[in-house]
Amino acid sequence: MSLFTTYLQLGFLHICSWQATDHLTFLLALCAPYVLADWRRVVALVTSFTVGHSITLALATLGVVGVNAPIIEALIPVTIILTALVNMKQAGPALDRRSRRDTSVLWAAPNALAATFGLIHGLGFSNYLRALLGAKSRPVVELLSFNLGVELGQLLVVSVVLLLGFVLLRVVGVARRDWVLVVSGAALGVATLLLLQMSTAG
Repeated sequence: MSLFTTYLQLGFLHICSWQATDHLTFLLALCAPYVLADWRRVVALVTSFTVGHSITLALATLGVVGVNAPIIEALIPVTIILTALVNMKQAGPALDRRSRRDTSVLWAAPNALAATFGLIHGLGFSNYLRALLGAKSRPVVELLSFNLGVELGQLLVVSVVLLLGFVLLRVVGVARRDWVLVVSGAALGVATLLLLQMSTAG
């Protein structure tokens, strides 16, 4: 197996793993307000998140910026909580009436938020990647392939969530507002539990 393929697989498995509860929960909260027809918007959000975490992942892995692990580990569930709360606040009758032809200005805000939260998550990824790389000074191929693996893993996760939402909304007949509130509430609960566990451990 080539070096590129090895780190591509590691990046993919870093997301598609039960050990990645925090990142999986964030993705769940991120795409909760969207339906399958909004898949382009969801891909844009995930890619914005990837751009954000790729920047800080590279900077932290190369030693350009320092990482305070306890603070970053606490901030990651905070990003989930904020995302879930925004979803729950915006859920309502307007959700069903909202036009899918939103202006680019309205599109920019959630993308910018996803990229900002990606910066935080990238610092969280860096501890794992640095442990894999050891003392390697210029891991360009490893960084590129790892980030691509993370992106592929994220796209798989959100695809599953969107397909599940499609079945429940279109086939079972669940109300969209209920779907958003339940999914966001579940993400909020998991993130709060993670944060409490960290405070207890600290």
